[in-house]
Amino acid sequence: MMKKTEIFVNSAFRENSVWRQILGICSALAVTNLMMNSLIMGLGVIFSLALSGFTISLIRYWTPRSVRMMVQTLIIAAYVIIVDIFLKANLPEISKQLGPYVGLIITNCILMGRAEAFASQNNPIDSFVDGIGAGVGYSLVLLVIGFVRELFGFGSIFGIKVMGDWWTNWSIMVMAPSAFFILAMLIWIINVKYYKVKV
Repeated sequence: MMKKTEIFVNSAFRENSVWRQILGICSALAVTNLMMNSLIMGLGVIFSLALSGFTISLIRYWTPRSVRMMVQTLIIAAYVIIVDIFLKANLPEISKQLGPYVGLIITNCILMGRAEAFASQNNPIDSFVDGIGAGVGYSLVLLVIGFVRELFGFGSIFGIKVMGDWWTNWSIMVMAPSAFFILAMLIWIINVKYYKVKV
């Protein structure tokens, strides 16, 4: 049986859903033009992953196999709706910027993958830790992409101007294709350097 720290490190880094399994990249490409958007999206995913994993694990013995996927989707949807309502009530501007992507957390492969691979087979506390780990790993990827895009696209970090008047913003960094290339480079660097994948 793995320790809690080992579960966290494994789900956040060793088996990171984005750079190891190439899951959940749609939102990584869509909402990372600003670091604040990336952070809020990441926190929403952490919340949804941790609590849905905990809940799915809690009722795993009473969930018939024939409806397991539907039950998991329903539980994930409930937590995502809470995130969506919270953002609309407290952070309306960011909610507008994130648009439909908050709602699409429901169908995010990372959440469904962790529910099926871990939460449905492990105890609630371990599933909660696994969800936090997977969410943190996902958030780190979003923040790295957001850092590069916001810095070069707007000359700022978290909305604070860090580039002087000499800096010319790169318009390509504001557009989604830039996120695709940054993510591809990040996956390539990590897999070659840390996982010794041959190219």
